[in-house]
Amino acid sequence: MKVLFVCTGNTCRSPLAEAIARKISIERGLQEVEVASAGTSAWDGAPASDGALLVGMERNMDLSSHRAQSLDRDLVRDSDLILAMGPHHLERIEALGGSGKGFLLSDFASYGASVRPISDPIGAELDVYRATTDELEEEIRRAMDRIMAERSSGTT
Repeated sequence: MKVLFVCTGNTCRSPLAEAIARKISIERGLQEVEVASAGTSAWDGAPASDGALLVGMERNMDLSSHRAQSLDRDLVRDSDLILAMGPHHLERIEALGGSGKGFLLSDFASYGASVRPISDPIGAELDVYRATTDELEEEIRRAMDRIMAERSSGTT
């Protein structure tokens, strides 16, 4: 299963989400889950932001090799599940043919009980990056719970 995380620049939230999901997949032995990230307005090849790099290091996640990539039709087509940070990202996913496989991360993780966006920490203090990373980890753990439940019941 290919899971794609989408934010705006692909330098903060979605690379952190990708790293967190990869870490959780390894913890849970989910070898069939592949994760990636992209941005709706990414500058292709840009590294992860300093804040994302630092918080990643604090949590034993290496984002040093991350390079931003723009969301495009091929990425949407090749992904099984696309988790967006905000409603405008979801609109772009749907415009690129992702209807039915794109969700807000919080919406997917809570089975529709929450539709709040994940706030963008770009340019903020390190504590804001830490708070965003905490929020991402909580939502991604719940999303992975849902993926595992649906896979075991045969609905994905």
